[in-house]
Parts: sequence; structure tokens; C-alpha cells
Amino acid sequence: MCCEFKLYFICMLQLVILAYTTLSGPYSILLAQPYWNQFRGPQGDGETQAPLPTEFGDELNVAWKTPIHDKGWSSPVVWGKQIWMTTATEDGKQLFAVCVNADTGTLEHDLLVFEVAEPKFCHPTNSYASGTPYVEEGRVYVHFGEYGTACLDTATGEKLWERRDFVCEDFRGPASSPIVVGDRLFIQFDGVDHQFVVALDKLTGKTLWQTDRNIDYGTDEGDYKKAYGTPSLIEFDGQQQLVCLAAMEAIAYQPDSGVEIWRVRHEGYNGSARPLFKQGLVYLASGGRGESALLAVRPDGQGDVSESHIAWNTGKAVPRFASQVVVDGRLFMVNDTGVISCLDAATGDSIWSERVGGAYWASPLISRGRLYFFSKEGAALVVAAEDKYRLIAESHFPEGFNASPAVVQDSLIVRGYKHLYRISDPPP
Repeated sequence: MCCEFKLYFICMLQLVILAYTTLSGPYSILLAQPYWNQFRGPQGDGETQAPLPTEFGDELNVAWKTPIHDKGWSSPVVWGKQIWMTTATEDGKQLFAVCVNADTGTLEHDLLVFEVAEPKFCHPTNSYASGTPYVEEGRVYVHFGEYGTACLDTATGEKLWERRDFVCEDFRGPASSPIVVGDRLFIQFDGVDHQFVVALDKLTGKTLWQTDRNIDYGTDEGDYKKAYGTPSLIEFDGQQQLVCLAAMEAIAYQPDSGVEIWRVRHEGYNGSARPLFKQGLVYLASGGRGESALLAVRPDGQGDVSESHIAWNTGKAVPRFASQVVVDGRLFMVNDTGVISCLDAATGDSIWSERVGGAYWASPLISRGRLYFFSKEGAALVVAAEDKYRLIAESHFPEGFNASPAVVQDSLIVRGYKHLYRISDPPP
């Protein structure tokens, strides 16, 4: 019996090793990404261990390609066989939630969530549907900034609750995305007139707390008070913190009460990158252009930590829109003018930078040592996450990308300006 058990154990160990070292084939399902429930994935960091394809294009390794009507920059989210996103008419008078079947690419739901009689100004480079939904079992939460937030039944499409009473002028259009933690839905409102963070009961939509920013913006001009941030929940030293990027500052709150823990000054505005927490540091891209455009902050402080807890900062080639990736002690990012950079995540020291051209608003994805970048012009780059720049693959699509990619199983889900793609290697 003892020998049989040893043989069984050795066989099982060999299978596990094979599964973890095989990029494709029958064992890759053990590394498949089961869901992609929010902006930048389950951890909010754009990272997956799924074995993704590297060779693809508009007609290469495309499982399906589905048109998405009207205009929306929200990123796709995935739960089970459903892929959800939002879209809106160009004039902003109709706001939709759309669901596509992950296996077939067919449209399952096309739901008119809100009608808006008199939409306010939206900049042509933005859309009225830029906030990424949050999806979980049975429910999807969609957010259109000042125009409303709703919870929908993913099976029937029924609207379970809605909130349209928050006063916040987005100006240039909405873009913040909601997140769910436990029984709470967290949303940032950073408009030209009002700036606050709210926690809602995800089952009813009832307000649990609302906290004003209380930031000294140094001006009465509303445009310098605007931000497009998505909160991140981190845990440090046994304490949960809701980290929210705002104009001029970033603030960490207690998620159960909305009470402030710490804040740091950065003096940027219109920031949209999601905060990252890696290696004991919170990485914040402010949307600014100065030396505090990117900060690495130690999250163990109280009150204003601007003079005491900034580990490093830089203003070199920092993106205004795309979020960063931190993996294996390196920070990777691509800025708006097509410069990819690799920094030492602990010190901020430059390791390399490479100008690839184009404009990049979509946040990158990291999978098994490979970085995926999608440009506004339709370029798709796969780059090695190494200490020297190395291009693995490059392709071009007939439409550009503003939405960040998602992952389901071992496939990329990529939203272009007009179509949604599922990209996967041919089956073995």
C-alpha cells in the first residue's frame, strides 16, 4: 500500500508540474482565468496566469467578432458565459448595458438602462459610457456618472435598483468605475462642482456612507477638481483601506465608515489610473505632468503623509490615462504618446524605455511574463516583461482601442471602437 501511495503521489506531482509549465493543451485549463469581474480584473491589477495567445490579428486566431452599437469606452467584464459592457448614443440620450455570450459571440442582452432628456457636454474623445461595470453571480452593476447607477439581473435583464439622485457634474463626460467588496458598492464622484465618495448597499442601492473630499484644490476653476478614478481596496497590517485617487490628492478611507486614514498630495488632475498595491507600496498615477505624476506611497501613515511616506516619485513618460502593471519587482507602463517604460518598483529607477509610437489609453495586461498593449490606432503589441525591451509580436486591427482588455479561460476579450473580439489560439 505504501509503494502504491508513493507512485500515486509521484504521478500527481508530475501532472501538476506539467500543467504549470505547459502553455497550451489539455492541462492549460488548470491555469484558465475563471472570471474577470471588474476594471483590470479580479485583483484590479491587470494580471492573470492564463496562457494567452501571442499571435493574433483582425482575422488571425479570432474565435468571433461581434459589433457593439453606438459609442462606449467601458472595458468588458466576464462572469461565466456572459461578457458585459456599456454603450451610449453619441448624444448621450440613451444609455445601454450589453451582454455577449462568451462562447458564441451572440448578443444576449441589449438593455436600455437610462434615458437622459438633456445630457451635458461630453468631450469627443470620451463617451457617455466609459465606466466599466462590476459583475458577480446574478448581478451586474453599471455606472454612468451623474446620469445614474443601476443593478441589473444578469439572467433576465431586470433592473433591481437604480440611483439617479447624486449631484455631480462630470464635465467632459463620466469615466469612473464602481467596485464591490462584500455587501458594499463603492463609487467615486469627482466633478467640477462636487467631489465625494459613496458606499451603497449592493442589494438595495441605499447609501451607507458618503464622504466629501475636503481637498484644497488651490483654485475655483472646476476643471482642476475633476478626476476619473476607480477605487482600490487594499489590506495592510491587518487593516483594509479604500484608496481613491482624486484631483490634487489621493485619499485612503476606512471602507466600513468612510473615515479618512491618510492622504497624499500629488497636484495632478483628471487622473484615471487605478491605484496599485504591490510590494508594500501604493502606486498612484495622478494624471499630472510634474515630478509627482507617479508616486509610490507607504500606506502605514495617518493624516497628511505628503512629507513622510512617499518612497519615490517621477514625472518621466508617465501616462495620463493608462494604469500601470507591477510584477516581479518591475513597474511597466505606456504613456499617451507611445513610450513604454520599465522601472524598478522599489526605487523608481529607470531600467529601460522604448518609443513604439501611437497613442495608448487602454491599460496593459500581464500574463506569464508577457505584456499586452492596445493602441488608439489599432496596434497590438506583445512585449516581454524583462530587463531589456523585447518585442514578441505585433499586429494591427482596422479599429482602435480605448477599453482595457479582459480575459476569459485562455482567451483575450478585446473591445475596439466598434467590435468586441474573442482572441484564442486554435484548439489542439
